[in-house]
Amino acid sequence: MKKTALVIMAAGIGSRYGGGIKQMDSMGPGGEIMMDYSIYDAIKAGFNKVVFIIRHDLDKDFREIIGDRISQVVEVEYAYQELDDLPEGFSVPEGRTKPWGTGQALLAAKDAIHEPFAVINADDYYGPEGFRKLHDILMSEEDDAAQTGIQKISMAAFVLGNTLSDNGGVTRGILRINQEGNLVGINETKNIIRTEGGAAVMTDDGLLPLNKSNLVSMNMWGMHTSFLDLLEGGFKDFLGSLPEGKEKTAEYLLPTIVDDLIKKDRTRVHVEVSNDVWFGVTYQEDRKSVRASLQKLVDEGVYPCPLFG
Repeated sequence: MKKTALVIMAAGIGSRYGGGIKQMDSMGPGGEIMMDYSIYDAIKAGFNKVVFIIRHDLDKDFREIIGDRISQVVEVEYAYQELDDLPEGFSVPEGRTKPWGTGQALLAAKDAIHEPFAVINADDYYGPEGFRKLHDILMSEEDDAAQTGIQKISMAAFVLGNTLSDNGGVTRGILRINQEGNLVGINETKNIIRTEGGAAVMTDDGLLPLNKSNLVSMNMWGMHTSFLDLLEGGFKDFLGSLPEGKEKTAEYLLPTIVDDLIKKDRTRVHVEVSNDVWFGVTYQEDRKSVRASLQKLVDEGVYPCPLFG
């Protein structure tokens, strides 16, 4: 049986959430955390391994809260994202305190990933549809990048109007897609808010309206192990060309990496649309609505309670 892994990026500090570790906050009616629902949906879709990317200082609490419990229902491995986990010849710039973004996070898991995989954020609820579609693609296609020179990537895209917070601005990668259903580019857009008319970007000059039907990236990707080799080489290039003054803040981000590969004609990114409603804990104030949404899904029979009873 072909193995597929779910890779969960759970090393974030959660600064907008008040400094707490939001990935470990109880949200579900049975005490579940956000990751539980992604893992449940992934296993149901056919994924048979979970790789957690965390920080070393979270290890003990993480295993107690979720890791040891999940390891009873599916194979589990751990990887660790740290600020100073850099290629040979590079060091942490003076004054930098945060790791290097989602690209570095995924690269930290390179030795734990030996099969096609989906990668997601820890603090987002994605719904079942995206997991089913990505798993079907990963099961059906071969990783032939070594022969073709073209990296096969798939992604679950979400409708912008289904991904907004009621409590502040969010960052979304707005997608450009061609007639064949392949990604042409990603426009990483910050400070998107919900409005009476749908959505808008908050700018210094006022609100810039957006079409709420736009498709966006929520960092839900389907990839093959050959992508990790590209990621490794790209990280060295990224570190070697940091703009002056950006050493403390620059991040190696998956949407930007994929967008660059598209521009260089080194990847084909197939887009699958999920109509599920996203929700997450971007802000402390999101907790109430997230808990109500999860309770509603349980009441409707989408999920059992407890989730892993």
